[in-house]
Amino acid sequence: MSAKVSPFAPASYPRMPVVNGVRFASTEAGIRYRNRRDLLLAVFDPGTAVAGVFTQSRCASAPVDWDRERLGRGTARALVVNSGNANAFTGRKGRDATRLTAEAAARAVGCLAEEVFLASTGVIGEPLDPAPFERHLGRLQAEAVADGIVDAARAIMTTDTYPKVATRSVRLGDAAITINGIAKGAGMIAPDMATMLAFVFTDVAASPSTLQAALREAVEDSFNGITIDSDTSTSDTVLLFATGASGRAGAPSLDDADVADGDAFRAALADLCRELAHLVVKDGEGATKFVEVRVRGAASADSARKVARSIANSPLVKTALAGEDANWGRVVMAVGKAGEPADRDRLSIWFGGHRVAFEGERDPDYSEEAVSAYMKGAELVLTADLGIGDGEARVWTCDLTAEYVAINADYRS
Repeated sequence: MSAKVSPFAPASYPRMPVVNGVRFASTEAGIRYRNRRDLLLAVFDPGTAVAGVFTQSRCASAPVDWDRERLGRGTARALVVNSGNANAFTGRKGRDATRLTAEAAARAVGCLAEEVFLASTGVIGEPLDPAPFERHLGRLQAEAVADGIVDAARAIMTTDTYPKVATRSVRLGDAAITINGIAKGAGMIAPDMATMLAFVFTDVAASPSTLQAALREAVEDSFNGITIDSDTSTSDTVLLFATGASGRAGAPSLDDADVADGDAFRAALADLCRELAHLVVKDGEGATKFVEVRVRGAASADSARKVARSIANSPLVKTALAGEDANWGRVVMAVGKAGEPADRDRLSIWFGGHRVAFEGERDPDYSEEAVSAYMKGAELVLTADLGIGDGEARVWTCDLTAEYVAINADYRS
């Protein structure tokens, strides 16, 4: 973990209300780190539904394969997450480690191994020893508590400098529904679902198919809209667990909710995911700037998203941001290289509220002094209007600093 805490680290964390039907425990298992939590167990009441989205990497980790194969069951009784070792590119040893871990969790919780979901984060290519899981999971099940979610967020950190938590409350009929989430991520982050580890817990009653649809929608303008370094991890996982406790208390299920209430739940879920995604970017390795890249006037929404990613992933754009340099020529470059429809003589660019380029040349009212002052802010907006259509998109990123290089040059040391 980086010794330098992100300038965006929150001064305090929100009060996280309990989600009935889920308990958490974490410990220092010594998987890679010393004197820090690195193993999480979440235990769910019977009847908990699950949905998930995963990395598109062709080199996915063993836990991702395990989860994908079991997601179709739609039910979950436990979640086990470790940090320090990704259990990726580990062959048969990796597959055996996932199976043994799931079996150990199943014995501890009293469920089927197929009802255990797994996630690992850390170094790629090193075999994961299942012994710490077998040694600790029974005790963690006995120690699990409903209000342990902030410690759970700490247990899944690698180079993160702060735990990432968020909560929302929404009404479904006459009932108050709670949605809590945790995430980890600071590097190897690129928008190609998923983009890190995130786990969301709610007491809503819902079928797995309804949950899956809601999660996929929530992911599009949150986790799929962030990038730190353009690198998609082998281990990326987002899981949504719905305990159904509100339904057992008489609340309507999400499947049966009226349109307005259903929309309100989905909006709250999407908003929570967006907050978690932003927290990930703000903790980008070495980041000092949080940047929203907006593209409009593109040939289509998909084209706009590709152009936005080209800008957000450009090392030259990102280093200019780090240097607080109003180098809008690099944005022009990134638009041009994206491979999407664009017309040089219709392109306009803004840094915040300052239009710096218009119709293929520098804006006649451009003020270097005003834009340079704007670039000193911690949170920035870059906008490119292609002027050829109605497509719009936004992507969130950070700057690229020497600290990023230092962290990743020493990552396995």
